[in-house]
Amino acid sequence: MTDTHCPYCSLQCGIMLTPRPDGSLDLAGRPDFPVNRGGLCRKGATAAELLDHPERLTTPLVRDARAAPLRPAGWTEALDRVAAAILRTQERHGRDAVGMFGGGGLTNEKAYQLGKFARVALRTRHIDYNGRFCMSSAVAAATRAFGMDRGLPFPFADIALADVVVLVGSNPADTMPPAMRFFDEGRARGARHVVIDPRGTATAELATAHLQPVPNTDLSLANGLLHIAIRENLVDEEYVTTRTSGFDAVRRAVRSYWPDRVERVTGIAVPDLYDLVRTLAAAPTAMILTARGAEQHADGTDTAQAWINLALALGLPGRAPGSGWGTITGQGNGQGGREHGQKADQLPGYRRLADPVDRAHVAAVWGIDPNELPAPGVSAYEMLDRLGTDGGVHTLLVAASNVVVSAPNARHVAQRLAALDFLAVTDLFVSETAQLADVVLPTTQWAEEDGTMTNAEGRVLLRRRAADPPPGVRTDLEILRGSADRLGHGDMFPTDPGAVYAELRQASGGGIADYGGITLERLAAGEELFWPCPDENHPGTPRLFVDRFPTPDGRAAFVPVRPRLAPELPDAEHPYLLVTGRDRGHYQSGTQTRRSPTLQQAVPRPYVALHPELARVLEIVEGDAVRLRTVRGDAVLHARLDTGIRRDTVFVPFHWGGAACVNDLTSDALDPTSRMPAFKACPVAVEKAASAVFAEPTPAEPAIAGI
Repeated sequence: MTDTHCPYCSLQCGIMLTPRPDGSLDLAGRPDFPVNRGGLCRKGATAAELLDHPERLTTPLVRDARAAPLRPAGWTEALDRVAAAILRTQERHGRDAVGMFGGGGLTNEKAYQLGKFARVALRTRHIDYNGRFCMSSAVAAATRAFGMDRGLPFPFADIALADVVVLVGSNPADTMPPAMRFFDEGRARGARHVVIDPRGTATAELATAHLQPVPNTDLSLANGLLHIAIRENLVDEEYVTTRTSGFDAVRRAVRSYWPDRVERVTGIAVPDLYDLVRTLAAAPTAMILTARGAEQHADGTDTAQAWINLALALGLPGRAPGSGWGTITGQGNGQGGREHGQKADQLPGYRRLADPVDRAHVAAVWGIDPNELPAPGVSAYEMLDRLGTDGGVHTLLVAASNVVVSAPNARHVAQRLAALDFLAVTDLFVSETAQLADVVLPTTQWAEEDGTMTNAEGRVLLRRRAADPPPGVRTDLEILRGSADRLGHGDMFPTDPGAVYAELRQASGGGIADYGGITLERLAAGEELFWPCPDENHPGTPRLFVDRFPTPDGRAAFVPVRPRLAPELPDAEHPYLLVTGRDRGHYQSGTQTRRSPTLQQAVPRPYVALHPELARVLEIVEGDAVRLRTVRGDAVLHARLDTGIRRDTVFVPFHWGGAACVNDLTSDALDPTSRMPAFKACPVAVEKAASAVFAEPTPAEPAIAGI
């Protein structure tokens, strides 16, 4: 039996894998792991279905010409092609003409090595990852306010200690069901939970109260609540005076957010506004949790900031177990994946690429001159948007990401990928993005590799190998080493995860995300270790901000924020608002979950959820084909009637590609601070379609020859 962790969301639930007589693995939840205590969601419980999946990639694929199908090839040929493309592109266009795009599901070791490969072997500034589409706005807001980012600055268990929890744009009952035990424990002892969401989600159904604002008005709502807190003398003045700075500017900024004005903007009734802020202020312990519903907007950073301002005014962060502000990371290693160098502006340990001291520290660990490190690059979507253009990337390496489905304005992204000179993709299956590649490299998956992960609460975990990979499959570390060998830097890229982690600890040491004291031996012995953990005698830091904030003056900073005009507003042609999100049965771009027989049977086809009254007006009934249309494109989905959604709003999960790819419709407007795309609240036309034609969840046969 092997103890390890689920490959899906940021809970990283503990699981046990036990060999069966037929060679397959039995999967069960680990009762000793404090996050899930043996519980698993549908996705986690079926994760082993993909280990021996018949469509699993087991050999490299190459394309002999742009119009030719992919064909099987050996590793030598495949890696030779990748290296030749890199060298050819850099000779023609310069070092920055090669780019890398990573994923939030990679282990800490692989994320670290990917960033090092870009800066040392390629010496390119162009690297970013799909976490930019997930956490970046909350990261930017937390960094401005607290001096650092850790999704949850406290353990999940603290949720059960909160007398009041406000969830803003978050639906953990569907996205991470095992986490609901903490909410259940809180309600069982009388806690009050308030969900703020345009949809009547599974989480909202369990809550004490559900407020349904107009999409993309969460910033105005938070400012309005703070206005009331000031007006009603509910601000924790002692906390504000002793532990924060900048409150006077915020006080002035929210003066005009009168309750009746906020009601007109958000649709939340004035009595509900007063009730919410009074409840928060009166509670002995209270927390505010934001998520993608509030953050995936062109002003997502400021929206998260507004809720942080409210939390600070009420004295919540660092006050006591059960109080604070936090944001719930989505991807499996979304926390660790953004700490160690995949982001365009970051080095390991949350060090900044633009900081000379940080550059010098990491360069010393890597054994290079700091001047050899490139400058910061551009964000994920900006890199994708400029593919194949002057000054942009001409050869792109994609690891564990399916941007053709997950990026905003996805049809445009597919066109930019087609404009590349060369595209290489590493993945488990031939995803929609891999179908466009010149080389596809098969890699190991979760149960076939060792490494570490960091979950949403900053807890560092051991991922243990429980099965041998199929013959012919390599780890991402081996793939990076093979590429580095051909570029003359192979000795700098070990393939042993333990050796990479030892270097990661050294590189992160003294940084914000300090893993220096978190050894593999301590993790293997069962110690619960949260970063920062600067030395091997340190117990780790499960709760941040207890005594001070990691800012120059030790205080948290208030930041005044106001809504900006949305990049797109509903009009006569596009009168409704489109909101995207996850379905309980699927995950991310669906590359894995759409191939799970159990999950595919549970949620077999893409859908659009709309209110029955809107459906009646449009003469749509349950199961009808529905066409959604924005200024960027259209998608065809099946109708699902939902009395819990606002009448002016439709909801679509983003797990499908092809004709049902909702991200063909979403906006590529970017938050000016985080560079987060505006996935949510896109104006859309809704109409009954004559028929629905959907992309197959698996690669089309003509795309691959000889398999």
